[in-house]
Amino acid sequence: MPAPAYYCKLQTLKVFVILIASLLLFSCASHHSAPVTDRSQKALWRPKTHVVSPGDTLFSIAWRYGLKYEDLAKFNGIKAPYVIRPSQVIRLDLFGSGGLGNVNRPNQSSGTADYLGKKESPKTSDPKDVRKENKTKAPRTIGKNAVNLGAPQWRWPSRGTILSSFQGNDGFNKGIDLGGKLGEPVLAAAAGQVVYAGSGLRGYGKLLIIKHNETFLSAYAHNERLRVKEGDLVKVGQVIADMGSSGTDRVMLHFEIRRDGTPVDPLKYLPRR
Repeated sequence: MPAPAYYCKLQTLKVFVILIASLLLFSCASHHSAPVTDRSQKALWRPKTHVVSPGDTLFSIAWRYGLKYEDLAKFNGIKAPYVIRPSQVIRLDLFGSGGLGNVNRPNQSSGTADYLGKKESPKTSDPKDVRKENKTKAPRTIGKNAVNLGAPQWRWPSRGTILSSFQGNDGFNKGIDLGGKLGEPVLAAAAGQVVYAGSGLRGYGKLLIIKHNETFLSAYAHNERLRVKEGDLVKVGQVIADMGSSGTDRVMLHFEIRRDGTPVDPLKYLPRR
């Protein structure tokens, strides 16, 4: 091969390599300068409304969207005993336009007395068929001897080891998962009143929610059997359920603590082991 031709091909190859390197550098620079998505903002997003399904209660709806059910009831003009019905529209935009400052707006149906959890129209249904899950019981006055009205004195709800830790509002786990054996006792982590007992929340299986005071709630999910019902007063350490695998693929207890409706890390409140 003549030298000039060889030299030209070599120069062409160098130019080609430099071009490829420049494209790679530009690609890397573009990747690093791309805007970063704030997952916490996505996690805080909620729809403006929720359409009630059979089995929903006002409390379970508030829990699902990280709201206090008292605020949700006030905003939607729903009074105790907080009865709602399938297909009813519940507004969730408490902190949007108007927010909680406009809580006296009229309801979307004739009145609170018509908020029955019936599968048929009110004209043809029997009041005896109203589903229990569509009624949120108003917590009754709790005596000081029954429930600690101050900060809860927390204890571990199970002896099991931690399988999964708290991931916050921007993660999938809004509590901790504790391992154990089928039927192992689940204990109340603090004294309080059972405000939800059922399986109407998708992904939680058989679920208990206990209200400890106006600030703190705790939840116990995936149970095999619930040993208390809505309205019951429980003491710290009391057996409230049997551990199971309802709503999941293994035996475990999913435990949450919520402060003013917001999930918090239970390990910051439970005593050290």
